[in-house]
Amino acid sequence: MSSDRPALTAVAMSGGLDSSVTAWLLAQRGEAVIGLSMLLWDRSQEETHGRCCGALDLGDAKRVAQQCGISHYTLRMDEEFARQVVDPFVEDYLQGRTPSPCIRCNSWIKFDLFLDRAQQLGADKMATGHYARIVSSADGWQLHKALDESKDQSYYLFELTQKQLAAARFPLGEMSKGAVRELAREAGLVVCEKPESMEICFVSSGVREFVEERLAEFPERYSQDVPPVASQIVDSEGRLLGEGQPYYRYTVGQRRGLGIAAPEKLYVLGVEPAANRVVVGSEKELAAAGLSGERTHWIGQPPAGEITATVKIRSRHAGVVSQIRPLDEGRVEVAFETPQLGVTPGQAAVFYRDTQVLGGCWIRGRDEDSG
Repeated sequence: MSSDRPALTAVAMSGGLDSSVTAWLLAQRGEAVIGLSMLLWDRSQEETHGRCCGALDLGDAKRVAQQCGISHYTLRMDEEFARQVVDPFVEDYLQGRTPSPCIRCNSWIKFDLFLDRAQQLGADKMATGHYARIVSSADGWQLHKALDESKDQSYYLFELTQKQLAAARFPLGEMSKGAVRELAREAGLVVCEKPESMEICFVSSGVREFVEERLAEFPERYSQDVPPVASQIVDSEGRLLGEGQPYYRYTVGQRRGLGIAAPEKLYVLGVEPAANRVVVGSEKELAAAGLSGERTHWIGQPPAGEITATVKIRSRHAGVVSQIRPLDEGRVEVAFETPQLGVTPGQAAVFYRDTQVLGGCWIRGRDEDSG
């Protein structure tokens, strides 16, 4: 292939509004573009739109590619997706954690295996419809929040590496969602009125029902047999308050559906699979002074010591100023400036300095000493 050929960008097309407008924008600029979609989960028997791995949505992606005048290909990656995203999702629930499959999909599928496939097809860059920004600096590539913070998705991208950021493009990072939809309408794209999907793409029933279905169908893939039907509901002192649903049907911070009567509002403080217990307590007990993290990832150079940054413990969390102390083996301790509710094992804690994503970690537990 000639070295002076135009740079080729592969657009990851899910069939949704954002990735469709991404493809349209690049094609309209006269850039060399191809559309690539991922078949992640076989939904060929379902007449359901709004899921990035659904058959109807892949059909939408193909039609948009035709409107853009670009080639379109679908890559089958369902085995990799099951291994890297679905199985860890189920395992997390069985271990008493609350997973974040969208982060795993970005880290292990979209910006790893999918990017590698795109490059094998000759692509120099990969563009997606994420609302985030990539900035080049003297110290390397930086990840920043989108200008439209109400749609910002940088939280889900904290595990990206320098190499991945160098190969990625986020054309929507400086646009508002309203402007993106209006552009789709003006272009006449077939997805211009398509609603957003806020659900986990591979779960059609409830999350807990999905866990039970997978465990029943593939028991050899997971670390334990089908758990007991009922769990013990205890207070923070270990006193038995009653019986509840299987422990994996609870998540830290949950208030509704506990299955017990109490004179005050109770929240899930912790899930203990080995003891088959769910610990509940008051809102005051739920507040955490900080958290312990593992599998910490820094986008740029790791800090030499303790730093101050804003930490988000959920994608829509406002963030809290915190002291972050790196430890060995990828562990980290985070101390919040003010106690926070809902520090949930299995979720990500992402570190920001202004709009820049410094990195993040996976929450292992919470610091209960809230002063």
